Amino acid sequence: MAKKDVKGNGKKHGGRRSGDEPPAPLRDRLRVPGGAGVDLSSYPADATPAGPPDKAAALADSARMGVHLADLQERLWAAGTAGDRRRVLLVLQGMDTSGKGGTVKHVIGQFNPSGCRIRAFKTPTSEERKHPFLWRIRRALPEAGEIGIFDRSHYEDVLIARVRELAPHKEINHRYGEINRFEKSLTEDGVTVVKVFLHISYEQQGRRLLERLNNPDKHWKFNVGDIEARALWPEYQKAYEIALDRCSTPEAPWYLVPADRKWYRNWAVSKLLLEHLEALDPQYPKADFDVEESRKLLLAQTPEGGTRTALGG
Repeated sequence: MAKKDVKGNGKKHGGRRSGDEPPAPLRDRLRVPGGAGVDLSSYPADATPAGPPDKAAALADSARMGVHLADLQERLWAAGTAGDRRRVLLVLQGMDTSGKGGTVKHVIGQFNPSGCRIRAFKTPTSEERKHPFLWRIRRALPEAGEIGIFDRSHYEDVLIARVRELAPHKEINHRYGEINRFEKSLTEDGVTVVKVFLHISYEQQGRRLLERLNNPDKHWKFNVGDIEARALWPEYQKAYEIALDRCSTPEAPWYLVPADRKWYRNWAVSKLLLEHLEALDPQYPKADFDVEESRKLLLAQTPEGGTRTALGG
């Protein structure tokens, strides 16, 4: 997804292409090619690749997708109760104000909470620091049939750890390989890993931080540390470039979602989830009991223990 490919919409970026060919799946459009080097400055954060023409259209399309997403999630959850070990893990990473929490609210809010497992990873606790960095991640993984959502993740250990020099450089470099092996093991165990980098611009981040300061109702969302982190913007961008490049693998690729436009961000993450769930195509499990016999028994019951009933008309 080079810079020239993510500007605007139109026939080249949306709808049908020459020869009336169907558009490429969004996951093909947004996938980060690992091992080729990543330059985040070449990805416009306000672009809307393959997206709807405007906010109104995006909201309408997201609502339509929501119905299908909810159905697929229920089918996945139901299949899990019958022994299907497949599950989905959505990893959300991005700079402060890029919309990780907003994505959870607007996209995951369409699902049945019973089949979701949401975890926000903050500064490791004293207990977590006693263990290898993947220890707390393994404890939060989705179980069979679930959709897991990570607001930040194990990538903090190669992002903030790199920028703040919280671990030796040699150890951080070793972690990229650990992460790749870990994610490959997840996919081999039935986990569909969907890693999304929410790409926000420096200018848009500044506007969103200022909005929080100007609105008393949003002061709770502001952290003075965000200003300090913003001062390290170049270092964080470099850390993300390295992580995206080294850890976008065939088994668990990274998807770069431009996040300056909230409506596009929410639409794109919904679309990515929909494409992955459609590929899984979970099915409701078949009954492991005699349906007709159970129906007869149900219809035969009465409060007095008789055999007549009004059920079924």
